[in-house]
Amino acid sequence: MKKLFTTIFFALLALGFGPAALAADKGSADEAVALVKKAAAYLKENGKEKAFAEFNNPKGQFVVKDLYVFAYATNGDGITLAHGANAKMIGKNLLELKDNDGKFIVKGFIAAANSKEGKGWVDYKWPNPVTKQIEPKSTYIEKVGDVLIGCGIYK
Repeated sequence: MKKLFTTIFFALLALGFGPAALAADKGSADEAVALVKKAAAYLKENGKEKAFAEFNNPKGQFVVKDLYVFAYATNGDGITLAHGANAKMIGKNLLELKDNDGKFIVKGFIAAANSKEGKGWVDYKWPNPVTKQIEPKSTYIEKVGDVLIGCGIYK
């Protein structure tokens, strides 16, 4: 039986189900930026109600590989407007959310959105749902009217 499991393991590894396959499912910085820009265009074209519903759809066009779009208001209230990976976060005030180093995450998103450029990257540490480890994460933020849209990658 042990030999059978070993054979199956190495067969799956050879077929691409090993670490290389997991890396292929990992979104890149360029893909995160592109997803935010696509979401921004969708929001401008369709309005908040329709856009947030689509951003919240875990099987929709704004969830790709391990990437997903989320949204907050730029007014600084910290209320999650949309979240493609965790519907339980929608409507929650996460303004005081900190990473393991004490860095304010959502405040960082809002600051990037309200900067002169209206966009930017925010770095922090966050649990990776795949590895279950705290890892460096970088999230691209872009302001669209009174909404910020973000998408993050694990480094």
